[in-house]
Amino acid sequence: MAAWMSLTSIGRLAFEPRQRELERQDRDGGAVQRETLRSLIDKAKDTSYGREHGYATIRSYDDFARQVPLNTYEELKGDIDRMRHGEHDILWPGLVKWYAKSSGTTADKSKFIPVSQEGLHKAHYAGGFDALAFYLKNHPESRILDGKSLILGGSHVPNYDVKDAIVGDVSAIMLENVNPLVNLVRVPKKETALIADFEEKRDRIARETLDQNITSLTGVPSWMMSVLTRVLELSGKAHLEEVWPNLEVFFHGGVAFTPYRRQYQRLITSPKMHYMETYNASEGFFGIQNDPGDPALRLTLDFGIFYEFIPMDEFGRENPTVVPLWGVETGRNYAVVISTCCGLWRYILGDTVRFTATNPCKFVITGRTRHFINAFGEELIIDNAEQGLAWACSQTGAEVLEYTAAPVFMDEAARCRHQWLIEFSREPDDLDAFTDLLDQRLQEINSDYEAKRFKDITLQKPELVQARPGLFHEWMKQRGKLGGQNKVPRLSNSRDYIEPLLALNSTSTGI
Repeated sequence: MAAWMSLTSIGRLAFEPRQRELERQDRDGGAVQRETLRSLIDKAKDTSYGREHGYATIRSYDDFARQVPLNTYEELKGDIDRMRHGEHDILWPGLVKWYAKSSGTTADKSKFIPVSQEGLHKAHYAGGFDALAFYLKNHPESRILDGKSLILGGSHVPNYDVKDAIVGDVSAIMLENVNPLVNLVRVPKKETALIADFEEKRDRIARETLDQNITSLTGVPSWMMSVLTRVLELSGKAHLEEVWPNLEVFFHGGVAFTPYRRQYQRLITSPKMHYMETYNASEGFFGIQNDPGDPALRLTLDFGIFYEFIPMDEFGRENPTVVPLWGVETGRNYAVVISTCCGLWRYILGDTVRFTATNPCKFVITGRTRHFINAFGEELIIDNAEQGLAWACSQTGAEVLEYTAAPVFMDEAARCRHQWLIEFSREPDDLDAFTDLLDQRLQEINSDYEAKRFKDITLQKPELVQARPGLFHEWMKQRGKLGGQNKVPRLSNSRDYIEPLLALNSTSTGI
C-alpha cells in the first residue's frame, strides 16, 4: 500500500483537531483547570457528598478549598463502600459499577477506586488518545496504525466483587469497556489479556503475537520485559526487531524506566525504536511525555481531573499550604491532590512531583509520599535513588533489574546505614566501587543525605546486598502481585519489605 494511502496517514486527520486544542491549552493551563473545577462541582452538587459540603454555594476555588476537606482513602472509604453496594449519587451522580483495585492502606489490604462511566472515558481512555496524538505529531514518518499494539494489562478479581460492583485492575476495566473497533488493532485477544496467572498469560501472549505485525507496545516496563523475553525464547531470535520488524514505540508507565532502558536497548537494537513515558494510575491519567528530547511530562489538563499540590516540606502538618495549578513553583517537591469525575474529592494521591515549567505545565515524578527513607533526617526520595543508580551504572557498565532499600537503624554505638538489595541484569565488576559511586552521587544531589553522611558521624556508608536472579519476581509471585499495575516498593522508611526479601534471598530456591 502506498504511504499516502496507509491507515496511519488517514488516521492522522482524526488527531489534528486535538493536537491544535492541546497547543491552545499550553498557553493557559490555569484557565482549563478553573473550567474543570466548575464542571466537577456543578455535576456533583446534588450528590450526597456535594450536599454535605455545600457544592451549590461554591463560586470559586477559595470556596472549594474552604468547604471541602483534604481526604485520604480512609476518609472516603465509607462512601465508596456504599457505592459498591449499589447506592446511587454518593460521591458521583448515578450508579458506579466498576472499581479499580489498588494497593492497600494501613487498615486495608486493598483500595477500591471508583471508575465512573464519565471517568472511564475522560480520565482514562483520553490519555491513550492524547499519547498517540503527541507521538504522531513528533514522528511524521510513523506507520504505527498500520500494525497492531501489544497492550499488557491486569485482570478481574472476582473475590472482591459484590452484587452491584465489579473489581479489577484498571487496565482490565478499560479492556472490558473499550469500543469493539479497538480490538481490531490491539493484541492479545481479550480472553488472554484477562488471565489472572501472569506466567500463563505471558506465555499465551508470546505465542499469540509471534506472527503479528506489532508496531507498538504499551505497559509496565518490568512486566513487558518478561513477555518480550518469552517472545525471543519462542522465536529463537536475538533481537525483537527480527520478530517484529515494524515495531517503533513503547508507551511505558507505572515505574521509572531508567533501570530498564539499557535492557530494552539490548533487546531492541533498531534505530527507529522510540520510548514514550506516560503517567497513569487507578485514579486517572495524569501526564504524557510530549517532547522526545525532554523527560518531563505534560500535565493532562482537561481529563475531568482538578489538581492541587501540597509542598512536601509541609506534608503531614495539620493545616498544610495547598495550592492549585496556577500557584505552583518550579523546582519545589509537591504531593499531588486530585478531585475527579470518578468521585474522588481533594484526594491525596500518594505521588510526589516537581514542576520543571508552568507554561506549558510540565513535571517529573519524584516518588511517593510513603515510599522514601527519612529515618535519620536524610529525606531520600525515589528520584534521588534513580539518579544515583543511573550514575553508578553509567560508570561501571552495570544494569539494575530491580531494587529496594531500607534503613538499618542505630546500634549501641549510634551507627546506622541504608541497606540496598539489588538484582542486576548485568553485574558490576566491583560491588564496592558501585556502592561508592551510588553513595557519592546521592551526596551530590541531596544535601540532607550529604549532611548525615559527613565523616560517617551519623549515617554510615550504604550496604549493598546482591539479590539472586529472579528474587523479586519470586517475591511478587508469593504475594500474588505479578503483572498489572503491581510494582516493587523501591524505598521504605521501615524494614517491612526488605526483611522478607532478604530471607527469601538466603534460600537457594529459584523461580
